Amino acid sequence: MRIYLLLAISLINTLKIKYFGHKNLPAFLLFRFRLNSHPVSEEVINDTDLKSAVIEVLKTIFDPEIPVNIYDLGLIYEVNVMPDKAVEIVMTLTSPSCPAAGTLPGEVEQKAKGVAGVKDAVIELVFDPSWNQEMMSEEAKLELGFL
Repeated sequence: MRIYLLLAISLINTLKIKYFGHKNLPAFLLFRFRLNSHPVSEEVINDTDLKSAVIEVLKTIFDPEIPVNIYDLGLIYEVNVMPDKAVEIVMTLTSPSCPAAGTLPGEVEQKAKGVAGVKDAVIELVFDPSWNQEMMSEEAKLELGFL
């Protein structure tokens, strides 16, 4: 039993160093790390780096009907980092009647808030300009056979 306890403590300390940059964090802080989130070092303080980290996380979210992530699909219009490290994301949907309208903005907010260094996330859902295929990245167009 003692060996298992020592292994668990060692694992916790390793996770604290790997995902949070140092080993002096209380163990309970590890539980803010969620499954399917993509941890970024706590040292991310530069607005440009924070924006890039948020974009990388947004690239893990997929429209349920299209096998392309929402960033490459062109559904994310803006990612703005505020001085207080809150993130504002301006996004749209493929159409106002999109079946994912009830879940996609919430998932974007949750994943953005999960990025280390982000204090809050505000999602603004807009339909002007309306989404069209020209907003997709070259990779998305290639994946969907438009090129």
